[in-house]
Amino acid sequence: MLFFKYLLTWSGVAMIAVAIAILGYDVYLMLEFRKARAAGDLGAVLRPVRWRAALALALLAWAPLLIATGIVVVPSGMGGVRVSQTSGTLAGTLYPGAHLVVPVVERVQLFDTRDELFTTGAVEGAKESKREPLKVQSKEGLDIGLAITVRYRLDARHLDYIQANLPQPVEKEIVPAVVASAWREIVPNYTVREVFATQREPIRKKAAEVIAQKLAADGIMVKEVMLRDIQLPLEYSKGLENLLLKEQENDQMAVQTEIQQKQVRLSELEAEASKVQQVKQAEGQAQVRVLQAKGEADAMQYTLPLKQKQIEQSKLEAEARKEATVKNAEAMAEAKVIDRKAEMERRKLLSAAEADRIRVTASADAERMKSEGEMLRQNPLLINKIVAERLSDKLQIMMVPADGKFFFANDVLRSMSVANRASQAEQSEPAPQN
Repeated sequence: MLFFKYLLTWSGVAMIAVAIAILGYDVYLMLEFRKARAAGDLGAVLRPVRWRAALALALLAWAPLLIATGIVVVPSGMGGVRVSQTSGTLAGTLYPGAHLVVPVVERVQLFDTRDELFTTGAVEGAKESKREPLKVQSKEGLDIGLAITVRYRLDARHLDYIQANLPQPVEKEIVPAVVASAWREIVPNYTVREVFATQREPIRKKAAEVIAQKLAADGIMVKEVMLRDIQLPLEYSKGLENLLLKEQENDQMAVQTEIQQKQVRLSELEAEASKVQQVKQAEGQAQVRVLQAKGEADAMQYTLPLKQKQIEQSKLEAEARKEATVKNAEAMAEAKVIDRKAEMERRKLLSAAEADRIRVTASADAERMKSEGEMLRQNPLLINKIVAERLSDKLQIMMVPADGKFFFANDVLRSMSVANRASQAEQSEPAPQN
């Protein structure tokens, strides 16, 4: 729909531009013709100006323009009402989007349907604020300044009523008057102290109800009424501040007294609870001991036979160990006797073996000595060899035959015999007497 509106608008504008271009071109040709005639050019031809064609084109261009004006677009967050030049405000609301109206006869009045704020008094955070607080009187006749903010919005369903019956703009003509009237009706029923401290929230709620009720009748929805600040007279504010401080101190003392009383009561309750707990604990311990004694008595009934059996078993085990010890001792004694007997037999056998060995050795020695005696009788010189062997192991003995076959042996034996005889003679001579 919006594209169609723009298309019609540009079509009408284009047609008007073409009509103007035609007229301009024809006027230009007429001026050129006059210049040519003034210059003496008799062959120039004058073309008539196409007034009818340009006028017809211009009149035709008004048709798309009129149709385009009949297409109205309501923006987002807005609402519209059709206002006729002949019938006045028409019923119904035009919501955001494209709508058709009768060109020239009807127009669309737009209203902002988003949330709006009506504020009195200075706003926190605003750089420049010239709003004055709403002046009201209390029950004592003192002037009070109220900083109020009312959040409201127009009801889109009643925009036709607002357009037809309320002065415009509504946010300046209706809302401020209704808000001021509501507060000035309610606040004079309360004292400054109640307005400032004790009844502040109930007063705000009553004012919100009255404002919402009055504005709802005019198609205005109230969402919230805020009482931001209260400005008291200077002298009264100081006195009220001191009074509130004293009351606060009294309240604190009362609270502290109540807390102390509760602490005392709590201590008493804790003492009683501790006493009861101790009694309960003592009773419980006594019951536990009784139960333990009963349990031990019951257990003894079952454990005594078991203990007796254990004692009997211990006695039997002791007797068995005693018998085993006696048997072990007897066995050890018998083993010792057997060991002694075996030792005696071994010694006897060793003695017999030693005697046999000595006897055999003696017989062997006798045989050897007998054989050696025979040999010495046959060879007397062997005595020297035996003596030499007994005397030193460094002597070398040479055995030569005595038959005289070797001269060297004969000489040696001869010299040895001579030497022996000489030595025997020297030994046999008596020693000289002094």
